[in-house]
Amino acid sequence: MTLDDLAATIKARAQADTDSSWTAKLLAKGPEKCAEKFGEEAIEAIIEAVKGDKTRLTSEAADVLFHLLVMLQSRDVALADVMAELARRQGTSGLTEKAARPAP
Repeated sequence: MTLDDLAATIKARAQADTDSSWTAKLLAKGPEKCAEKFGEEAIEAIIEAVKGDKTRLTSEAADVLFHLLVMLQSRDVALADVMAELARRQGTSGLTEKAARPAP
């Protein structure tokens, strides 16, 4: 399964019955809940990275990617737009790219 496949599945499940789809249920709770869940999964991945448990980190990383895509769906941000942003940055030093960002 590619990230494109997963994003398409999440988009389709957004229209599903909340009684039959975890994705639909999460999306129905709104973007804030989707962001909260993404954050929880990211923290779990960080913990496993620190512990050095490769198997658990792999599992948590899959959860992070899934919940990132759900969060993007909740705000109607297409994976293609994120990929286009990554393509725009390609070949640019991370330090150069960060320096070019507007100040918060």
